[in-house]
Amino acid sequence: MDKNCDQSYIVVMKRVAAAKFKEQCLSILDHLDPEGVVITKHGNPVARLLPIERASADLIGSLRGKMRVKDDIESTAVKWNAGD
Repeated sequence: MDKNCDQSYIVVMKRVAAAKFKEQCLSILDHLDPEGVVITKHGNPVARLLPIERASADLIGSLRGKMRVKDDIESTAVKWNAGD
């Protein structure tokens, strides 16, 4: 995949030829960046593939088993005396 700077968004978007997209469609979909992919024919952009935004509810639990909390998550690590 080639990278191209899209001036209207000022982000780097990946470019892929239509023939390569046809061959690797499922893999490209599995690894789609938030910026998406520009599909080209003969070097000219013909389509832009963007991921669907995920709803907040879909994110709940999505990191289960991928993160580990070290120490007490409710502590500020600052000791203080409430009686003073």
